[in-house]
Amino acid sequence: MYRYTPTDQRVVDERVEQFRDQVRRRLSGELSEDEFRPLRLMNGLYLQRHAYMLRVAIPYGLMSSDQLRRLAHIARTYDKGYGHFTTRQNIQYNWPELEAVPEILSDLAEVEMHAIQTSGNCIRNITCDHLAGVADDEVVDPRPYCELMRQWSTFHPEFSYLPRKFKLAFTGASTDRAAIRFHDIGLQAVLNDAGEVGFKVFVGGGLGRTPVIAEVLRDFVPAEDLLGYTESILRVYNLEGDRENKYKARIKILVRRLGIEAFAEKVEADFAATYGDHLRLTPERIDEMAAFFRPRPLAAVDPAAEAALAQATAASPAFAHWRRQNTVSHKYAGYHGVIISLKAPGIAPGDITAAQMDGVAALADEVSGAEIRALHSQNLLLADVPSDRLFETWEVLRTLRLATANVGTLTDAICCPGLDFCSLANATSIPLVHELNERFNDLDRLYALGHVTLKISGCINACGHHHVGHIGILGIDRRGEEYYQIMLGGSESDDAALGEFIGRAFPRADIVPAIERLLTVYVKVRTSPEERFIDTYRRVGVAPFKEGTYVDG
Repeated sequence: MYRYTPTDQRVVDERVEQFRDQVRRRLSGELSEDEFRPLRLMNGLYLQRHAYMLRVAIPYGLMSSDQLRRLAHIARTYDKGYGHFTTRQNIQYNWPELEAVPEILSDLAEVEMHAIQTSGNCIRNITCDHLAGVADDEVVDPRPYCELMRQWSTFHPEFSYLPRKFKLAFTGASTDRAAIRFHDIGLQAVLNDAGEVGFKVFVGGGLGRTPVIAEVLRDFVPAEDLLGYTESILRVYNLEGDRENKYKARIKILVRRLGIEAFAEKVEADFAATYGDHLRLTPERIDEMAAFFRPRPLAAVDPAAEAALAQATAASPAFAHWRRQNTVSHKYAGYHGVIISLKAPGIAPGDITAAQMDGVAALADEVSGAEIRALHSQNLLLADVPSDRLFETWEVLRTLRLATANVGTLTDAICCPGLDFCSLANATSIPLVHELNERFNDLDRLYALGHVTLKISGCINACGHHHVGHIGILGIDRRGEEYYQIMLGGSESDDAALGEFIGRAFPRADIVPAIERLLTVYVKVRTSPEERFIDTYRRVGVAPFKEGTYVDG
């Protein structure tokens, strides 16, 4: 993983001291809340319903075991003993005291972490395929380009005050696991006919009030031109984006207003007029960055280990379930990616305690090269677990209460904080997840439902990504009461699609029974247990789901 240079460290340290003085002036009354607000947002500090919330950047989701230990220390020392991993591969703390935030940022800086680019109208924390570097369908490891983009975008003087927040995502694989079509810019690393690395560029995607699937801006941008071409996209947006109405300020609205062809013409014209050597990524610069991300040497796994693993799998149904659900294939024989589910019953999706963070850090030291990854799905990943350590890994995770074998199932839900924390929310989200977990707590029943993605948002801002769930739930306010609308048919992967509302909203007491009726329809009309929910929905349409869900007409 990338390591700070002395310049990187100095910049982050200076930002901490800057903010320390800004907090001092806020506490003394020298700064009003209105004056303080843009300063705190530049440092990832929000004011929510009950307290401040600090969002910490984890660039492209990659962190070391020492960094995770520091995150555990912060949870234990400055918060209520836990943190919350988000869909942007960040971590949030929901209860820090304002006067403690400079100390938190100082503690983060000691392990090459910060809260920059997690808030405000800037280029946000850049996200990436969580299997980058180990996926067996990967063409190019995108992480060196993520880091080059991060360095380019941090404190970029021209793009520090954009019309609205701006999000980028990378993948280098044939399967999109980074939701690149739902970002302001999505970048897919590809090879041209000559075997040269470049990027297919998607632009204008996003969720929120106006959900849009990104369009292809260019099929191939050479790797050396990546920063320059991205800068031209940002410049066109910065100049022409709506600054009067925040609901129309995202680049997706600009692309729709101009049309993709006209927008592309403006980008190409700017690129031709402004691109120069100062932004060109030379092969030497790319190789220098790639050196930080070269795979660590992986020892050959004894063939006998595979036989022992097969025996352990046959002997333990619980381990077999976990192995099937929570591990993924690896490009190197004898190794596995282990997804650590942060979706145990009774736990808010993405929450993890300080003790659990310490435990995962220790486990990563032992079995996966002291590296942990945060996932878009609000889970964690150990990327390089050898076959002869897989059973042991499961046992350790069980002791940590992190071995819930539910990845890819209904209870592996993405969920925003909702009305429990967020001042923008209209309805609760977390209690809904708890009730669904209780309703579907039988693993055999859960597995019989197969692959279903459930995403829940407490308001139209869509932090829970309800538009792209196979099943999406949106909380709304109806005359002071919590109601929930159901969407079906969304997907954030290669078959990108936006879900559609199927009917009227349900009051809080009725939404979980409605979801159960909906799933009963699915089981009844699917062609086989192997047919995914999304495939069944696309085959039969909304009519049977609507009829079965709204039993009272």
